[in-house]
Amino acid sequence: MKPFIYDYNLDDLQEWAKENNEPAFRAGQIFDWVYVKRVNNFQDMSNLSKELRQKLEDQFQFVTLSEITKFESKDGTVKFLFALQDDHAIETVVMKHNYGNSVCVTTQVGCRIGCTFCASTLGGLKRDLTAGEIVAQVVQAQKILDEKNERVSSIVIMGTGEPFENYDATMKFLRIMIHEKGLNIGQRHITVSTSGIVPNIYKFADENTQINLAISIHAPNDKLRSKLMPVNRRFPFDDVMESLRYYLAKTGRRISFEYALIGGVNDQPEHAQELADVLKHMLCHVNLIPVNHVPERKYVRTSRSDIFQFQRILAENGVNVTIRREQGHDIAAACGQLRAKHMELR
Repeated sequence: MKPFIYDYNLDDLQEWAKENNEPAFRAGQIFDWVYVKRVNNFQDMSNLSKELRQKLEDQFQFVTLSEITKFESKDGTVKFLFALQDDHAIETVVMKHNYGNSVCVTTQVGCRIGCTFCASTLGGLKRDLTAGEIVAQVVQAQKILDEKNERVSSIVIMGTGEPFENYDATMKFLRIMIHEKGLNIGQRHITVSTSGIVPNIYKFADENTQINLAISIHAPNDKLRSKLMPVNRRFPFDDVMESLRYYLAKTGRRISFEYALIGGVNDQPEHAQELADVLKHMLCHVNLIPVNHVPERKYVRTSRSDIFQFQRILAENGVNVTIRREQGHDIAAACGQLRAKHMELR
């Protein structure tokens, strides 16, 4: 299969131009056509010679994301289920906020992390996405927004999959997204979320970026976290926290903790106090997420009163905390739900 043009950053294109006896500036023109003008056909690159356009067509292909279905929420959230070239399906979500448009991207087909409250893990991991397949999700979203004269203002890497288990592709995707000659997304407007793949937290800390880091924590201790997140058996709670202390010392950047509240499981006052004791001396923010009901799971949502009590205990201990505003609740916008339904029907 021919490589995807979206898998090539500007440096890669410059190297390709050199190998193909083309002047270096051609790489910049190609990059501009792909990310600024956002064409999906090499023959549309009108300031390139016919010979060069044919050479590109012979050697590359665009990622094809075929829309299987699309759901639009009352709050403006749009969730897409896309088919890839090998007929696997992935989800991408476009969310409208008062500060702009955010795209939530997927990094893997399925997931092997095994969080017991998440639909993404149903069916396990099928394969990693290439950097270009992740890029294509944002480009597709931007093309849709182009029709409204709007742009993608932020990206969250919180869709299906564990980004830090597909680390190299994720980092290449990020570097393409932030390039000033491409989509030019501000680094501080991008957040990558991990379940705690410890070696790559250290690696990410050394990348010298301004990209935000979020950790799916979901429990205040090792025992409970292992029940909810089997990955904790590979990378125990204390090891995750130690890697995060390194990240803070190295970058000075605030960490976000994602905590899914599950009725009667991890949402009691003692859980809130234990979490506060762990986090109160860290530069961090806790995002409380009332768990979405997944038919295949038995968990229930935390009551409103317990959500506010949990928030209050953290705040009283000096922990910065908010309750995530739910979006797309009426269209199964939680990670993996739409894909799981699609898999059932196949």
